Amino acid sequence: MEINNRTKVLGIVLGVVVAILVGRLFQIQILDGSYKRDASNNSMIYETIYPPRGIIYDRDDRVLVGNKVCYDILVTPREVTEFDTLALAEALGITPEFVRERMAYYRERRRSIGYQTLTFVKQLPVERYMRFAETAYAFPGFRGQVRSIREYPFDAGGNLLGYMGEVNATDIKAEPETYKAGDYIGKTGLEAIREKELRGKKGYHIFLRDSRNRRQNAYADGEFDLPAEPGTDIVTTIDAPLQQYGQRLMAGKKGSLIAIEPATGEILAMVSSPGISVDELANIGQHYGRLVMDPNRPMFNRTVQASYPPGSVFKLVNGLIGMQEGVLEPWYKYPCTRGYAYSSKHKLGCHAHRSPLDLTEAVMMSCNAYFCYVFKNLLEKGPTAECFDRWRDYVLSFGFGAPLGSDFPSELGGNIPTSKYYDRVYGARHWRFSNVVSLSIGQGEIGATPLQIANLAAIMANRGWYRVPHIVRSGEERFTEKHYTLVDTTHFEKVIPGMWQAVNAPWGAGGTAAAAAVPGLDICGKTGTAQNPHGADNSVFICFAPKDNPRIAVVGYVEGGGWGGSTSCPIASLLVEKYLTGEISRPALEERMLKLRFIDE
Repeated sequence: MEINNRTKVLGIVLGVVVAILVGRLFQIQILDGSYKRDASNNSMIYETIYPPRGIIYDRDDRVLVGNKVCYDILVTPREVTEFDTLALAEALGITPEFVRERMAYYRERRRSIGYQTLTFVKQLPVERYMRFAETAYAFPGFRGQVRSIREYPFDAGGNLLGYMGEVNATDIKAEPETYKAGDYIGKTGLEAIREKELRGKKGYHIFLRDSRNRRQNAYADGEFDLPAEPGTDIVTTIDAPLQQYGQRLMAGKKGSLIAIEPATGEILAMVSSPGISVDELANIGQHYGRLVMDPNRPMFNRTVQASYPPGSVFKLVNGLIGMQEGVLEPWYKYPCTRGYAYSSKHKLGCHAHRSPLDLTEAVMMSCNAYFCYVFKNLLEKGPTAECFDRWRDYVLSFGFGAPLGSDFPSELGGNIPTSKYYDRVYGARHWRFSNVVSLSIGQGEIGATPLQIANLAAIMANRGWYRVPHIVRSGEERFTEKHYTLVDTTHFEKVIPGMWQAVNAPWGAGGTAAAAAVPGLDICGKTGTAQNPHGADNSVFICFAPKDNPRIAVVGYVEGGGWGGSTSCPIASLLVEKYLTGEISRPALEERMLKLRFIDE
């Protein structure tokens, strides 16, 4: 009896197990096709669908970087039969020698290649692909794969936009699920910094293959294909026509021209000259070797990677710090006898002008001696090293000495020396104002990027604060936050009159930026002339306009351009006028700046 019960229980358990197994098999084989697909992977071909890359727009929705269709020609060497080499070469627009070399390469590596499909020719234009498609039946093993490549409706900042290039081993190792050999990635500029948004997600078509590995029909009529996801479009802060105009003004010159909207920190134009044209971007592989070897370094983005002495524009910073520290008032006057004698044997020179001067006149005429007095008084309030470190803290609050945190890649921070640096050079407590006098006028060990100097122009326009300059409208909190300097905002209004008179004082009154004057625009500016160890002085100019409720702040920095009022001043003012009015009222000046050349391009 007991045995019969055990038999019944065992039978019931076995029945339940069998029922579970049968049900599971039914689900796997009938209901859930994914298992069938996994089991059939060795009889399937996955053909990648490349997504269109995100479009890059300027601030007014003009397309800076778009897409156009092209084709890669793929080859599966094991499927290739005899074909007419000359006919294939003609159809693809390549040489017969190239075809023979590639086929010989495939034959030599037949075992390692196996049934792989390889890229034979890259980025074939649509017109050329159509010629191939008409005769593709004659070339078994060869087929086209659609891709999109970049096109550039505006020649607006090759260095700014950046170029695309094939992924390398490092790229693949970093994101093996995203990239494979032959894929493209943003290498520089906006293409690089916004790669994850712009690239989209690849999809695939699934095809069956026969016992000879030949592609057959779509698997399950394409039911399990994965569509590609297009990249995300981005909107920049750039004004495309202004960017183009800035590039024209800087042609034949080495340096930078940057325009910022002061209230927002949005970069309106960002010109590094000489730079990369969009025609070169579109065919970077063809031009890369020449660009790299060019002694003028067009691939070097000077706007954020070059470190220069800011020159006399830095006098504004020293004047503001002097007022904050109580060693300067706007009515204080100091003499200038063609410079400032800081020892019995040494003198820091200055150009001829009336003397003595107050603060407004010193800014207007860019007097070196005046700001030597200011800086000397700052460093002699107490122990030199302590006073210097306090001065340095003020300077750092103006955005100097460290990267600003822009959304542009490879931004450098320049240099603001420390007291410890001078301790190492001269010995602790063995240096004083006379050893660092050149810092009074933005020379010596001070180094700043053009973007930092442009940011100073924005700070002056805003009377004491800035938002981090940026080139993509993203709404990120770090770009909306206001950054205040350590100088009280009330002091900035005491400096602005000197900047206004530097541009707008009556002719002959001594304003160093008279070339920037445009009736009705109320441009405020400050010239700078920075020593250049490689030749003629660098020309520097910062400005903003209008004086009240400024809409644009600009820096022009021209290497070897001479004194600030001669080159960068008129260039920057033309950019301001173009932005605010849409036209130029000084055609003769414009023509002269457009024709001015310091380098051969």
